[in-house]
Amino acid sequence: MAGLGTIVNIAAVIVGGGVGLLLKHGLKERFQQILLQALGLSVLFVGITGGLRGLLTVNGTMLETQNTLLMIGSLVIGAFLGEWWRLEERLNSIGERLKTLVKAGDGNNKFVEGFVTTTVIICVGAMAIVGSIQDALLRDPTMLYAKSALDGIICLVLASSLGVGVLFAALPMGLYQGSITLLAGLIEPYLSDILIFNLSFVGSLMICCIGINMLWQTKIKVANFLPGLLVVTLLTVVSS
Repeated sequence: MAGLGTIVNIAAVIVGGGVGLLLKHGLKERFQQILLQALGLSVLFVGITGGLRGLLTVNGTMLETQNTLLMIGSLVIGAFLGEWWRLEERLNSIGERLKTLVKAGDGNNKFVEGFVTTTVIICVGAMAIVGSIQDALLRDPTMLYAKSALDGIICLVLASSLGVGVLFAALPMGLYQGSITLLAGLIEPYLSDILIFNLSFVGSLMICCIGINMLWQTKIKVANFLPGLLVVTLLTVVSS
């Protein structure tokens, strides 16, 4: 069922935040780190699995590669466009402005701070976009399930210190991801099977970057790769 991934994601935010509320003094940093590392490893392999599905094919007893040039072209051109448009910086700027407005207008209002901070973290990112598209087009909510686990831990940690406002971030996240799923579902009749497949596997490669960032504390600008989804669409249409 299209949209199931978002429903599970909403539940994860609420449950994770609810557990966090029970931890009045916050979760110790060493537990935060090991939980995020475990989730980073999970996210990395979700991305690798989806990527290999598009890059490898079985021919008898042999594994053969496919779509290599499509992958390189989509990621390289997409990353160039994303850096040119400064998508990562713009998204981060939006989050910082929201946080500044909260601090300026509400002082130490933890409810608002928790709501805004959590909304920015769980909505802004490649997993929300790519996962929602996969949920709609492939009826595969796996990526959103991985995001749900990640968001649940994040909300647990945030709610333990910022309070109940964290739970209410489930509402804008649900509207955001639900809208993407709905839009993708509406244009599905106009998309070919090969285009849907290519969008899924290139998007999965972007998700690998999130796992790498979480595990090794690197700073791959994942949002700057998102134009690669437009590039893979163009390349697939031209080559078909």
